[in-house]
Amino acid sequence: MRSSSRAARGVPALTLALLLGAAAVPPGTAAEKTPAPRAETSPTGFAAVDALGQNGTTGGAGGPTVTATTTEQFLEYIDTTGPLVIRVQGTIDITSKQGVRPDKTIVGVGSSAVINGGGLDFHRSSNVIVRNLRFTNAEDDAVNVGQESHHIWIDHNEFVAPVDGAVDIVRGAQYVTVSWNWFNKTDKSMLLGHSDANSSQDTGKLKVSLHHNFFDGSGQRHPRVRFGEPVHVYNNYYRGNALYGVASTMNAGVLVEGNYFDTVPHPCYSAGGYDESGPGRLVQRHNVFAGSGTCETNGTVTEPRTYYAYTLDPASDVPSLVRAGAGVGRIGT
Repeated sequence: MRSSSRAARGVPALTLALLLGAAAVPPGTAAEKTPAPRAETSPTGFAAVDALGQNGTTGGAGGPTVTATTTEQFLEYIDTTGPLVIRVQGTIDITSKQGVRPDKTIVGVGSSAVINGGGLDFHRSSNVIVRNLRFTNAEDDAVNVGQESHHIWIDHNEFVAPVDGAVDIVRGAQYVTVSWNWFNKTDKSMLLGHSDANSSQDTGKLKVSLHHNFFDGSGQRHPRVRFGEPVHVYNNYYRGNALYGVASTMNAGVLVEGNYFDTVPHPCYSAGGYDESGPGRLVQRHNVFAGSGTCETNGTVTEPRTYYAYTLDPASDVPSLVRAGAGVGRIGT
């Protein structure tokens, strides 16, 4: 979080007024490496920013550590007041979306911790870490960050077959980082901004960082953004996304930086809006487009480095880095 960006020094501090070039390469030419998986002990991006009376995102640090092996235990622990580190062991079957109180770390043990059938809901919650969990068959959203929630870190998880969104960040939520997750053939991967009519609640909010995620054969919303700015989409690996990669709509401001798009017909929508939503603003720089279409850009975007520092990996390295590091079983628990 404290390191500086190698790839973008010298860009104006407040806006990205210049559209920098993108590399276009044939599919299949990404450098094949076997890097060691990364497992940060604290978030980078917006979840690390000191704001709203919260000093970054620390989760349940300072509280006791418990282990949930049954549904009853898990639901009791996430509804407990005060800091708590919740280790999830085995498969936890839940229904609907279950609320999570502030100051929690929810982390899977090993590589086989599963939340099945339902999802996690954040309603005016804050300072929560969700890591190393496989979410399967959620009957609605797998993770819903909403209603003014802030300082949420969603890291090193896998999302499989939710009925609706894998991760939705809506209704005034902000200071969220989504990192190193595997979106395994999900459809509606990630929505930022509840609806076209929700401008009063979402404008000036929805400050979100997405980095080193693997959007693997997933369909759309990587993310789809309304109103939020800045939304920082960097160093993600997009592979075979049938509908589109990123959509900036309803005057959102999205920076798409250092990503690798592999066989994505429509990497970015912005100037023309998307579906029934009006146009947004989108700046792209330092991306690689392999066997992919053109990234549609529009306008200028607030520079994320006015909020935090970050290190940008070369886009050509992103496929190997993300394949080695994204998903469950990559972090020590």
